[in-house]
This record gives sequence, structure tokens and C-alpha cells, in this order.
Amino acid sequence: EHSRRQIRNMEILKKKEFWLSAILLLLCSLLGKFISGFPGATVIGHLVIALILGMLLQLSETLKKVAKGASGFISNKFLRLGIILMGFRLNLMVLAEKGVKTIFLSVIIVCFTIALIYYVAKAFEKKKKLALLSACGCGICGAAAVLAVSPIIKTDEDDDVISVAVVAILGTLFTLLLVAIRPMLPLTEVQYGVLAGGSLHEIAHAIAAGASGGDVALEMATIVKLSRVLILAPLSIILSLVVARKSNSGEKVKIAIPWFMLGFLVSSAIGTYVGIPESVINGLVNLAYILLGMAMAALG
Repeated sequence: EHSRRQIRNMEILKKKEFWLSAILLLLCSLLGKFISGFPGATVIGHLVIALILGMLLQLSETLKKVAKGASGFISNKFLRLGIILMGFRLNLMVLAEKGVKTIFLSVIIVCFTIALIYYVAKAFEKKKKLALLSACGCGICGAAAVLAVSPIIKTDEDDDVISVAVVAILGTLFTLLLVAIRPMLPLTEVQYGVLAGGSLHEIAHAIAAGASGGDVALEMATIVKLSRVLILAPLSIILSLVVARKSNSGEKVKIAIPWFMLGFLVSSAIGTYVGIPESVINGLVNLAYILLGMAMAALG
């Protein structure tokens, strides 16, 4: 009876630790979202701010201990759910209306960017997985892409945090640079929008830069950016197949299909064809970013 009581008390304690941790990480995500709304903080973005807040928790041993209770679960499961919910923002009909050119351009941009960054990082003798994570983040959609690719290629948390930091710093710097030089560029609004959506990796960065060029530039930046996001799903499957072909020992390993990316495509189809009100889609996307913010805080 005494042993049963001890086991029960331990289970209650673990549940308490889990929920306290989840609440703390939720507060980090919500605070990150709030801070990202201030002028200047928009280009940094909600997810990166949540990561920084998670890192700051380590300054307090008490908060650090509390945060660890659910950090493993949240950094794993919540990031997948967040990626799935992000799919509701991707309107497949809008992409189809703009023609195959947008998708084709995005494929070229993503492939070129990933290849360039990966081989440059390798030339500086950086770890292959760290190089690939940073390349995918810069090539596709920033921190969200890093979180999506990380479990597929089985990286450690340090590589995840470093990759997010690299992506965030580069994205912020180039967003500010692009906005600053826009008046000097001999580009139409459409061309500038394509440049912003094709060169900047975070959705927030592309929107911020595109908006500086007018409504047409903003629309084009958003469309090109979202077409790059769409590539995240097939790329994840390709990476999974490549990683699964052979382990380091040369033995065949089981293919780990990233099913959450299938969920991303399904949610995109639902958001496009079911006729969900825009207010509901906005709510689902906001929830996605809150969940991803919790995952980033957990990584921090």
C-alpha cells in the first residue's frame, strides 16, 4: 500500500511539473508574440523572440527546472502540430491562379539557396547536419523549416538553436537592407515583391519588406513566399528518403516518413477548398505560431 501511494504521488508530481512547465512555455510564447508587435521587433519575429525568452529562463535555476518538465514533449509534438496548422494559411488556388511560374521560380530559389549555403558551410568545416539545417531555414521559411527538418535528420538541440539564430540574424539584416535600398532599385512593384518573397526566408520578413513597396509588392511577396513554404513538404519527404537509405554503418534503416508534412498539405487543401471563414483561418494560424513559439521556448 505504501509503494502504491508513493507511485501515485510521483505521478501527481510529474503531472504538476508538466503543466507548470507548459504554462511557463506558453507565457514565453505569448510574451514573444506581444513583443513582436512593437515597431522594430516585427522583423525579428515571434518565434525568435520566444527562443530568446526560453534561453533567458536559464538565468534562474528555479525557472529552468520548471521549464524542463514539458520541454521535451512540447519541442517535439507541438512543433509538428504547429506546422500542420500553418498549412491553413497556404491557399492553393491563389498559387494556381498565379501560374506555374511562381512554383517553378520558388523551386529554383530553394534548391540554389540550400545548395549554396550547405556547401559554403561545409567549406568552413561546419557539421553537415548544422549546415543542412541552416540551409533549409534560409532556403524555405526560416525557423519553422529548421524545426520541421530537425527531427527528420535527427539533429541535437544545440544545432537547432544555432540554426535558428543564424537564420534569424541573416533574415533580419537582409530585411533591413532590402527596405533601405528599395528606392534605389530599378524595379517595378511586382518585381520588388518577387525579390522580397524570393530572397527573405521568414514570412514576417517577406511581408515587412514587401509592404514597404506598396500593396502590389506586398501581394507578390506573400505569394512567392508561400510558394516556397509549399516546398517544405516534398523536401521533407525527400530528405527522409535520403537519410533512410543508409545509416553511418552502411546498414539499411527504416524510412521515417514525416507524416506531419502530409498533415500540412491536407490542412492547406482544407483551407483552400472547404470554404472556412478567414477569421477562423487567422485563428488557426495564430494558434500555430503560439504552439511553435512554445516549441522554440522549450528549445531555448
